[in-house]
Amino acid sequence: MPEFSFDVVSEYDHAELTNALDQARREAGTRFDFKGTEPSLEHRGGVIVAEASTEDRARALVQVLIEKGARRGLSAKLFKPGEPKTVGRGRGQIEVKLNAGIDDALAKDMQKRIRGVSNKVQARIQGDQLRVTSSSKDQLQAVIKMLREAEDIPVPLEFRNYR
Repeated sequence: MPEFSFDVVSEYDHAELTNALDQARREAGTRFDFKGTEPSLEHRGGVIVAEASTEDRARALVQVLIEKGARRGLSAKLFKPGEPKTVGRGRGQIEVKLNAGIDDALAKDMQKRIRGVSNKVQARIQGDQLRVTSSSKDQLQAVIKMLREAEDIPVPLEFRNYR
């Protein structure tokens, strides 16, 4: 009997993130409500720093970034904005952490959820991904559906290598 499998990973396309940042910068530069606020978006490793003349405009800039990311196929779960803070000359700044990767605690939680779907499905933790195997494609489809519909999983999930 053949074994079917797929991998669950939490990654994002760096090129699409760069495109979303460029589009957000362009829109912030042309929108009337950002006029005179000198908005800026900087990507520093795993953090994006949004800065504008006030905390309110910085929040709006983060919202523009999330919208542009969604249009480029990036999940809203990827962006985890922090609390706005005031920096030099009263400017508002928000650090947006990029929330990707499956840690051990989340992997174990997802493993329990997958076992709850069916006892014919097996999930193994392999580094920062999960390998889900079963002899039934229908069971694998049920697992994918359950993981997609789970709102309390804090990271965006991708399903790869479906065989």
